[in-house]
Amino acid sequence: MAKETATYIHGHHESVLRSHAWRTAQNSAAYLLPELDPGHRVLDIGCGPGTISADLAALVPSGHVTAVDHAPAIVEQAAKEAASRGLANMDFGTADVHALAFEDGSFDVVHAHQVLQHVGDPVQALREMRRVARPGGLIAVRDSDYRAFTWFPELPGLDAWLALYEEVARAGGGEPDAGRRLKAWALRAGFAAETITATTSTWTFTTDAERAWWGGLWADRSLHSDFAKQALEGGFATPEALQAISQEWRRWAADPEGWLMIPHGEILARA
Repeated sequence: MAKETATYIHGHHESVLRSHAWRTAQNSAAYLLPELDPGHRVLDIGCGPGTISADLAALVPSGHVTAVDHAPAIVEQAAKEAASRGLANMDFGTADVHALAFEDGSFDVVHAHQVLQHVGDPVQALREMRRVARPGGLIAVRDSDYRAFTWFPELPGLDAWLALYEEVARAGGGEPDAGRRLKAWALRAGFAAETITATTSTWTFTTDAERAWWGGLWADRSLHSDFAKQALEGGFATPEALQAISQEWRRWAADPEGWLMIPHGEILARA
């Protein structure tokens, strides 16, 4: 049976969860929201700290959200997020998207945000997502596309960061430029072309507060997250190179002309 073979390169350092906990259904799943009905049964794969999952549960008050992740500790955080909001229509568990422990046709909507870029076999993952969706159910996937990140000013240190990130991600078995590949993966997974709607959306960081937040978290992630550890252990970077990248993120954040756009590919596909 297929199983996870890729390494989740970010890990769960505070600097990583700082960004994941910022995510909401509105800023990260807006393309899906018009499709939700109050009674939908939703599976949220790769739920992380649960902020998107909880938002989805609030939007299906007579339905149910099952939130799963590969890491037990992060699933516990998602459960705490739901409890803090008083949401009773949720349950939680661990899962491998390559081999989901749910019966065929269990859900109306199967959602995954920033997941397929980190898995060993995204086509198999999409097959599993389709299997556990009811006939006519919806599969909703959104992933960023690192090579299409765009920033100003054009700082060489951020070019070095991007090249390093892509190298480390691929060495771990992932695909950092997943956004542009989602439609292709869905077709390879057996979805008919006419059932797939492919769109894009972006995050933009440019105000003083936004730059301080995004630049600060990547300055920290470049030194302390699993990405940094794997860059060092794999021989892809030296401590000095990581320190230089961290400083470049802070330099970008301090520049009032600073601007960053992060593009995402999205697909809605019918089972």
